[in-house]
Amino acid sequence: MSGLMHIQSMVQDLAEAIAAALSIEVEIVDHELTVIAGSSCYAHKIGQKEELGQLDSNYLYARTLRSGKSFVVTDPVKDPDYDPSSLEGTTPELAEICTPITLENNVIGVIGLVAFTQEQKENLLSKMDTIMPFLKHLSRFLAAKVSESEAVERLSRVSKELSTILETIHEGALALDAQGVVTHCNTTAGKLLNLDRDHIIGKRLDELWVDTPAMEVIKTGNEYIEKEEIYKYKGRRSMHFIVSVRPIPGKDKPDGAVVSFRDISEARRLIYDLSSTARDYTFDDIIGQSDDILQVKKQALRVAGGNSTVLITGESGTGKEIFARAIHKASSREGGPFISINCGAIPETLLESELFGYEGGAFTGAKKEGKSGKFELADGGTIFLDEIGEMPLHLQVKLLHVLQDMVVERVGGSKRIPVNVRVIAASNRDLEQMMQENNFRKDLYFRLNVIPLRIPPLKDRREDIPALLEMCLQKYSSILNKQIDTIEPEAMECLVNYNWPGNVRELENAIEYAVNMTDHEVLTISNLPPRIQKKLSRKSAVSTNTALKDKMSEYERKILKEYLELYGSSYEGKQLIAKKLDISRATLYRKLTDLGLSDS
Repeated sequence: MSGLMHIQSMVQDLAEAIAAALSIEVEIVDHELTVIAGSSCYAHKIGQKEELGQLDSNYLYARTLRSGKSFVVTDPVKDPDYDPSSLEGTTPELAEICTPITLENNVIGVIGLVAFTQEQKENLLSKMDTIMPFLKHLSRFLAAKVSESEAVERLSRVSKELSTILETIHEGALALDAQGVVTHCNTTAGKLLNLDRDHIIGKRLDELWVDTPAMEVIKTGNEYIEKEEIYKYKGRRSMHFIVSVRPIPGKDKPDGAVVSFRDISEARRLIYDLSSTARDYTFDDIIGQSDDILQVKKQALRVAGGNSTVLITGESGTGKEIFARAIHKASSREGGPFISINCGAIPETLLESELFGYEGGAFTGAKKEGKSGKFELADGGTIFLDEIGEMPLHLQVKLLHVLQDMVVERVGGSKRIPVNVRVIAASNRDLEQMMQENNFRKDLYFRLNVIPLRIPPLKDRREDIPALLEMCLQKYSSILNKQIDTIEPEAMECLVNYNWPGNVRELENAIEYAVNMTDHEVLTISNLPPRIQKKLSRKSAVSTNTALKDKMSEYERKILKEYLELYGSSYEGKQLIAKKLDISRATLYRKLTDLGLSDS
């Protein structure tokens, strides 16, 4: 059995986590071209041979194993040395990056990131500069885990050195004799069990962990690796571990066993750290000096230090997830994971298992060992539930129970798994209206709406638009390798007066388009997207010089000027003017701009 096969369960979890995080397919093979782990497109091939098992061939993985070098294939169909199936033109792969897993100068396997769609291919190749170092880091991690696994196996045969060696293992470690009595406990194990070692050594393991399957290993000699187990000890809180148990060989039966274990939150955090590619956001990354945005930032920063549930509302594209990440970054949970899930992007049939996990065999296609859900992965950190208004009613009930009790039950399971997470939810829909229409549970709404934050749309904070435009201009000029310094005044006026129904996301797209469309150092109106130019043309077309319209404009200008003199031009003053005139703030700002009073 290969070294990677010894840690197959962990390798499979890691492959799935990377595939989900990078939106790419993942395949991992050992030094004999046996598929050890794979994401959805490769799961059915686990245990089978890749490249017909031909180690002496010139195919991609065989070549990687022999050379110890990484390879990038941008067009597998036209590469006869890619894979045997590509010779027949039947391979669906569009691109692949693979790198060797090296342990002590020996190549023990290969990691492959594979694109099956054009979108995946563009994503894979465009991020090559960051993916290659990530793959090397992942390779070193897997090699280290194989090394640890092999070390524990060797050490189990050398009982006289067991005490010294177990202390060097960063996981919790217990040595058991033939009766299951703990003969040694390392420092980490004592910390994980929250007991003095004197209270552990000399006790049978099943006194500490009731009904532990580790006792069967001593009887049968059949080891198990990376198994998820939950225990309680003398009324203490539940302990959730990843456990491996290996027998100590004897003449006729095992002389005992070595138990290694770690807190499941550590394992989840490791997977998150390795697979997370999203950048951290702070409140300094949120652009804007308008009264509206400063007020929201101040509120968010004030509540970041607590653990209360936050509900962020606002139109699509206003930056709700950035606010959520900034709150997490400013909180005491900063060192924990930030897990984001879009409740509207996952099919209803899969959403429950994605959120809460499932037990092995819970449904057709389920992994035999089960799978942790997003709430478990977020343990010790923050979970961000985007588009919460899209969650079906029957799942809203289960979510409510999780929020109330902070325990989850996996699909097909009965164990109650405690979780320590902060929940931040977001929606661009009117949840209060949905409550009235019985499309959203009232009890869940009030449980989520402990700390409400509303992100203002861009049309209500036009004074922030120039700063956002400057930020986007710098960003896309750098990405597209262009020297664009400024936006001409006419184009700037057009962009500031545009209503931005798509908010900051639409603004970014507009500047990216404009930077692509110009060869000069200044952006002009002609570089702007057609929809914005069309809006400008329509506005110009309907504008007339009729005496009636001139008189109406002059009359409006006179009224607004009087109100500005009476109530002032501060945020509160303009809010009061809009209320007195029975118009929205957006309409007021537009009229002030059109009538030349925006500087008043």
